[in-house]
Amino acid sequence: MFQWIVSNIWTIIICAVLIAIVSAIIVSMVKKKKQGKSMVCNCGSCKSCPMSCSCHKQ
Repeated sequence: MFQWIVSNIWTIIICAVLIAIVSAIIVSMVKKKKQGKSMVCNCGSCKSCPMSCSCHKQ
């Protein structure tokens, strides 16, 4: 078992880093959703945005 871990250590490290990145993205999206911010729109003025009615509930 230890030999398998040693021979695949870089694959394990890369997978762990990718899982951490994806988890951070998901946590960020959940925080934005709880704050009521849109995950689609990042512009400052949504009055001229065609998606304003769907990303900001009135």
